[in-house]
Amino acid sequence: MEKISIIGVDANNLSQYPDVVCFINPKHPSFPHKTEWLKQRFSEGLQIKLLFVEGQKKAAGLIEYVPGQFAWRAVSAEGYLFIHCIFLYPNNNKGKGYGSLLVESCLEDARESNALGLAVITSKGSFMAESRLFLKNGFELLEEDGAGNQLLVRPLKEGPLPHLNDWKARQADFQGLHILYSRQCPWVARLIDEIREEGLEDKLKMQIKELTVPSEAQQAPSSYAVFNLLHNGRLLADRYVSVTRLKNILEKEKLL
Repeated sequence: MEKISIIGVDANNLSQYPDVVCFINPKHPSFPHKTEWLKQRFSEGLQIKLLFVEGQKKAAGLIEYVPGQFAWRAVSAEGYLFIHCIFLYPNNNKGKGYGSLLVESCLEDARESNALGLAVITSKGSFMAESRLFLKNGFELLEEDGAGNQLLVRPLKEGPLPHLNDWKARQADFQGLHILYSRQCPWVARLIDEIREEGLEDKLKMQIKELTVPSEAQQAPSSYAVFNLLHNGRLLADRYVSVTRLKNILEKEKLL
């Protein structure tokens, strides 16, 4: 039987666990973007837990969650714990119940903190977990946003339910070419560095704004919130893309 351990990472032991910055080499210049962001967020109750399997050098799984009022998604979820991210890696660690163990660990914290329950946004798209893990762990579908994303909840007690904010209504505010982003996703922060290194920000008169507090993310023009590529009030991408993919999108829009 494999020995499994789940370790909570906080400001005191952050430097010991580079796996909290998913798949980015600790020597890469963009690595500190996430660690510095985490240091700012721990005081808001953010938690990251890593799942280790005996015999494997790196963490097999990760879950990141926060009190709902500090969620970095376009959601209102006060009173709940809100899951930002959960992943297992590599693929041979999937299908073994590790994801359920991470969800149960989060549930234990929700019960101890007297939270109303857990909430999460899922998607079949990149950089987000699919709904099936949560549905088999007692979550219920609350809302779909029309863009392939779903808000799920695991209620623990009676209370107001979380809901998606009206992110579509925000898009008209962004005329011209814009990127809104947050370092909650380290790959997004890395992309912003690469855009600036290639001079695309100035060349395209691109307006780049970092979302620096949760309330800004909750009012973002996409439900994923931490990456928004917009042109004249239209959302072109709402997940991390490579610089090559970004250029392809902009060429298709005749912006590059």
